Amino acid sequence: MRLLKSQIDQKTGSGFVTLLPEEPEDMWHAYNLIQEHDRIRAKAVRRVSKTSDAGSVSSQRIALDLTIQVTSTDFDIGSGQLHVSGKVASENEHVKLGQHHTLDLELNRKFTLEKADGWDSVALEMLKEASETERHAELWAVVLGEGTANICMITEHQTILRQRIEVGVPRKRKGGIDGHTKGMEKFFSTTLSTLLRQIDLPAATATQGKTLPLLLASPGFVANAFLAYIKTEATRTTNKPLMALIPSIVVAHSSSAHIHSLNEILSSPAITTKLSDTKYARETALMDKFLTLMRLDDGRAWYGPREVERAVDKGAVGRGGGVLMINNSLFRAQNVKQRRKWVVLVDRVRDVEGGEVRVLSSLHESGKRLEGLGGVAAILTYPLEDLDEEGEGDEFGGGDEEQGEMVI
Repeated sequence: MRLLKSQIDQKTGSGFVTLLPEEPEDMWHAYNLIQEHDRIRAKAVRRVSKTSDAGSVSSQRIALDLTIQVTSTDFDIGSGQLHVSGKVASENEHVKLGQHHTLDLELNRKFTLEKADGWDSVALEMLKEASETERHAELWAVVLGEGTANICMITEHQTILRQRIEVGVPRKRKGGIDGHTKGMEKFFSTTLSTLLRQIDLPAATATQGKTLPLLLASPGFVANAFLAYIKTEATRTTNKPLMALIPSIVVAHSSSAHIHSLNEILSSPAITTKLSDTKYARETALMDKFLTLMRLDDGRAWYGPREVERAVDKGAVGRGGGVLMINNSLFRAQNVKQRRKWVVLVDRVRDVEGGEVRVLSSLHESGKRLEGLGGVAAILTYPLEDLDEEGEGDEFGGGDEEQGEMVI
């Protein structure tokens, strides 16, 4: 996401930014940045009716700049479309104040965002991350079956399906010409050429200084056969970038050729070990460590708003190994007061206690597991007992709330 303009008062947090989404993941960042009651200005197309002196009514669609106060957002992960609804908040000759309108944010269409309650530390961190120009894919993955392939780009925050390939492959027959073999060769050729167009391997290696990992996964031996095909093609064509890619290829078994099997594959310890340099794998390993400590039940791992807040109050999520894990969906809370409490908790752990804060994406497997634990968890620097039994109330919820069921 390109940051075109920024006018934010560092003391008060008031001000606005103008942003230009350029990649599919930028829409995910915009979704996380835009909150209820914020003001957003963008181009919109509106049908306007006019009545002539003779009494005839005509209508036409016109493009205009609209500013709305946000009431809701709707993000379609599959298409990457972000719809922002709200009430018109600025004078306009064609639209009355207070009228409802929905802005459709799209790639390569700029918008201006002003935070209703100012830019707090979490919002500023999100903005910095969203406008990071060197942000790229962390990992490419191809989930295959016979004649079917899903090419995916895995970023720090989500898994994006870049291309789906379907090639008819005849069944194996005994004797005669093996149409199945020819069909698989055509399928592999189509998949490889499409994959290389998506990755743009020479450019990616030149800009990032390293070759990104490529994960091949399939039921049976399709992934291994595809790897063999890649090696053969690299040698036959003397394709140096493709040869450089081969050492970074990881093959895994999947239960199906469907994209959803990626969650199962990427949570496998054998795979996360091989992909340890990626943020995805580091966060998965962190969740695995947390759940291991939960099983030990030695008081070093707690989850749930009330329990984690108490651990922070006792100084147990600080320097020396304390880690606060929080799901980014909590910062999209429509309750402004609730969101502020999460921001305060993050600031306290990071800036006062000196602990580590990890904001996990709700679109990755680690974030989904954390969501099953109430969206917040902590690894403590020293054991604490009975955090779920102390006191009758807390800042985040009522005293009768039970600790959530553990998800492993």
